[in-house]
Amino acid sequence: MPEKDASPSRKSVIHDIALSAEISRRTIAVSSVIEGPQVLCAAVALPEVVACHSCDMLQRSIPLAPGGTALCSRCGSPLFRTGHLDRALALTFTALVVFVIASAFPIATIETQGRHNAASLPGAVGLLWDAEMHLLAVLVFVTTLLVPFLELALLAVILGALQAGHPSRPIRLMLRLISGTRPWGMVEVFMLGVLVSLVKLAHLAQVVPGVALWSYAALMLLLAAVWSNIDGRELWAVAVRGAPR
Repeated sequence: MPEKDASPSRKSVIHDIALSAEISRRTIAVSSVIEGPQVLCAAVALPEVVACHSCDMLQRSIPLAPGGTALCSRCGSPLFRTGHLDRALALTFTALVVFVIASAFPIATIETQGRHNAASLPGAVGLLWDAEMHLLAVLVFVTTLLVPFLELALLAVILGALQAGHPSRPIRLMLRLISGTRPWGMVEVFMLGVLVSLVKLAHLAQVVPGVALWSYAALMLLLAAVWSNIDGRELWAVAVRGAPR
């Protein structure tokens, strides 16, 4: 009886070892052909095998319906899911429009002693630069204007190309660029700082929230919605193979 109970466990271990050996063999075979990190080479060489992020069990991927999620057979953790590229593309263009509105209109209007002062984000960057706070001005510009716009613009190009069925080699470069710059997009941090400042200014003057404030709040939600409809594994697979799966 003990030997029969142990045999399934042994078979599982042997199966995992065999899959690991196959991944290593195929990774070495293509590492000189495909550019990028070793993990990307493994994913390209053997795309049907995925590893669970929780228990590290190797298992073969299965085709999923749009919006479906594959779960680990051992621990039940999510392995991967299929994205909604059409929905993500629509949300990306919506976020771009909202971003333009947020950049063009004032964040808030301050009224004190009959005077009205409206402040927009580009105007705040200009004021910081004029006050010789160059480093702070560059930091605000990069984290709240440049990086979010770059992320949305690149996503629009990538998703548009994939939807049209014309993935190209530059998509890989754009995906790497998004991966490298996305951590520097700090719209959420900016919103928190603005809200704290407005609460403090409310004791000194009358603060009227502007269109840009609500636009940045909507942009924050739209960015989260865009990435919730994108499967990064699927994007990389399509970009590397050059054709939709």
